[in-house]
Amino acid sequence: MKSPFPTEPAERQRRWTSMTSRLLFIYTVTFLFSLLLLLVFVEHAVTAQMEHEVDVVMDWQMIYFDSTPDNVLPDSIRNRLENSRTHENYYGLFTPDGRYIAGDVTAFPSQLAVDRVCETLTHTLTITGNQPAPLVRAMAERRKNGDILLVSRDVSHIFRVRKAIINAFAMGGMFCLAAGIALGLAMSARQMRRVRAIRRVTQRISQGDLNQRLPTGGRDEIDMLSHLVNRMLDEIERLIAEVKGTCDSIAHDLRTPLAHVIVLLGNMVQRAEFLNDRPMLDLIARARSDTDRLLERFRAILRISEIGALKRREGFADIQLDALVREVGELYEPLAESRSIQFIMHVEPMPDIHGDRNLLFEALSNLVDNAIKFTPEGGTVKMELRKTPGGPQVSIADTGPGIPAAEREVVLQRFYRSEKTQHLPGSGIGLSIVSAVLRVHDFKMKMACAEPGVRVIIDCWSRSLG
Repeated sequence: MKSPFPTEPAERQRRWTSMTSRLLFIYTVTFLFSLLLLLVFVEHAVTAQMEHEVDVVMDWQMIYFDSTPDNVLPDSIRNRLENSRTHENYYGLFTPDGRYIAGDVTAFPSQLAVDRVCETLTHTLTITGNQPAPLVRAMAERRKNGDILLVSRDVSHIFRVRKAIINAFAMGGMFCLAAGIALGLAMSARQMRRVRAIRRVTQRISQGDLNQRLPTGGRDEIDMLSHLVNRMLDEIERLIAEVKGTCDSIAHDLRTPLAHVIVLLGNMVQRAEFLNDRPMLDLIARARSDTDRLLERFRAILRISEIGALKRREGFADIQLDALVREVGELYEPLAESRSIQFIMHVEPMPDIHGDRNLLFEALSNLVDNAIKFTPEGGTVKMELRKTPGGPQVSIADTGPGIPAAEREVVLQRFYRSEKTQHLPGSGIGLSIVSAVLRVHDFKMKMACAEPGVRVIIDCWSRSLG
């Protein structure tokens, strides 16, 4: 049976597909998109405000020049340029056909409209003295005499301020993003540790250890869910204990009356033999056989309950699995030979494993006994112990009728018997005992077709993630 829980490598591969990681990715993308929108908004807002202030200044300059007579306007422009300390303003006076008259702008820019509306000119203004073309806001108007007056103002500092503000926002945003991602990763790692702990406990619970409880203490939604699940497990454990106790009590209480019935049937046999009543002897023999079968089932039920009641790892010790397998094989080899069944045993040397020797001996004995019982004369039973990358693996194969794929799960249930084996003696409880023993050890058992027959494979290593 395949475990529903992923292994550690699979968990590492899926770490970035967890809900926390997906939320962190969504948060990162959303934050970056929001930061981009904020930068665009800040850029437009800062630029628009600063350009508006520059436009107001240039509009007042135009108002001043409008009040200056045409004949003195060139001298007024020269005086302004000579008295300027910072040289932030650039002026140009041109004839109606665009010829230069006065100012430090020597050529009228063709892309500038003469409508007294401010525009930004990016390093295209021609300045006297071979100076580099500045980044300016420019405005032009046609005077009453037809001349064209151009007023412009250097806005390089505006764009430097805008760049500094945007860089500050970008750096601050990236710092906040990095801090958010780091915090998100820390929270994700913490949540994943809690999920791993819950998964380990849940796996043990799914393997039958109902004494386990989910870890708590997080004081969040996961902790609340863990408390609810733990209360549910308490109730489930109580109900199962009540049902199990009732069934065990019934099985235990019925053993004594059935033993008395067997004794009474023995006395009836003596009486019938004395009277030489053959029909009565046949009826008593059938009743005695059925009673023995019932008593055997009750013993098996109590044995399974006894195994299931064992605390995990209690009584475990280091055992030599290869010696144990040889011992089981040597015990059943004479039985196989008596039924003309070829018994093949292949055992590889193995390091010691941790387990309960008596329980494992009982489980392997049940499997070998079943294999011999269901194998016809002249058949073969093969018992192997070999090394695998995961650990020791025991396989027991026979050439009997086999188990259909659809029945390989249900045969582990108590008292289930396949239609192919109904004519053979047995209670249908042996594989249930095997399954109970393997659950105590966290070992896994699977069945495969041996063509003909069935092969039972036991992986003798713990699959628990604890």
